[in-house]
Amino acid sequence: MRSSEGEKNQQVANVEAFREVHRQEGASLMRHLQQVARERKNTFEALMEAAKFCSLGTISHSLYDVGGEYRRNM
Repeated sequence: MRSSEGEKNQQVANVEAFREVHRQEGASLMRHLQQVARERKNTFEALMEAAKFCSLGTISHSLYDVGGEYRRNM
């Protein structure tokens, strides 16, 4: 089943509103997550805390900045 254009636009607006509300908390949590990843420590706890205030896209981009994008060999 596909989403209508209105549903897609609403979800984009929801994510943008979520990011705006949690912008300050999210920024500090992303710095912490990146630091943990750079130190090659267990990122699970930092990821779980970040997920409360950050979108999946924000978390993914922060981790890409640290370690690069994973590309599976075919």
